[in-house]
Amino acid sequence: MTAKPYAEHLDDNLRDLPERLRDNRYVAPPVERVWIEKEGGKKRPIGKPCFEDKSVQRAVGMIVEAIFAQDFQECSHGVRKGHSPHQALHALREPCRKLTIHWIVDADVSGVFDTIDQGHLRACIKQRVHDGGILRLIGTWLKAGVREAGTLPYPDKGTPPGGVAAPIRATVLLHHVLDEWVVKAGQPRMNGRCFLTRFAEDCIIGFEEEADAHRVMAVLPTRFGRFSLTIHPEKTGLVECKKPLCRERSANGKGTFDVLGFTHYGAKTRRGDWVIKRKTVGKRLRRFMKEIGTGCRENRHEPVQEQ
Repeated sequence: MTAKPYAEHLDDNLRDLPERLRDNRYVAPPVERVWIEKEGGKKRPIGKPCFEDKSVQRAVGMIVEAIFAQDFQECSHGVRKGHSPHQALHALREPCRKLTIHWIVDADVSGVFDTIDQGHLRACIKQRVHDGGILRLIGTWLKAGVREAGTLPYPDKGTPPGGVAAPIRATVLLHHVLDEWVVKAGQPRMNGRCFLTRFAEDCIIGFEEEADAHRVMAVLPTRFGRFSLTIHPEKTGLVECKKPLCRERSANGKGTFDVLGFTHYGAKTRRGDWVIKRKTVGKRLRRFMKEIGTGCRENRHEPVQEQ
């Protein structure tokens, strides 16, 4: 059901929905799965919950976020109120400039929404949320079926991406898996200074000492494996960030790392200071320029003013 037919009987629906929630009669409907195109010819699954279920997920997401907001670390910038990708980029650039960071671990979690262990997720949420109604709703969303091509499977792991409450659930789990681990257990044991910046599943850990970077790089797969998560082998690398160049010690050997649509590289400012600069990821820029060229060719018969 979409918004328009739901609004035709809005008063009745708004009375009925809270009653079903209070009486524990609300059941999450199956999620429709669609596939969208990604770069490189790949496809990404997206879930499409119904209109009423979006409203309930938004309400529960606001409650869970308000509860965990006081626990989240400042290094977490994804899907949080008052945080944005711009802040994540700023939190990456400034520590590199101020803390004499020489090594960067660029880590990416593979399919975080598809591989989340529901048992670990519930355990993390139960540490702070004790309301039975909220926990029941979260359980119904995790167990809701995924409708695709006439089939209705019920996956035993993962949370359907596209749901309104799915990002905050993933943030809660990654907060426990990575943020708290680095800030409380990792940083006090480092020989040099370090920092963490995370936006959703994109994680950047900066180190002053090479030995610290190699230790964390080696233990990251084990840490995520304890929670049934995996580190993307192609998108994870160790970057040496020193003057006069950035050199990456990984299989691709590009000497840079990509975060939030930007390629980050070491360079000098006009005053001669050493900083981390960024530019648009090359393949995204090429794709956009190709779209501009296609649009110009398709519309070149139009009047110049229209073009």
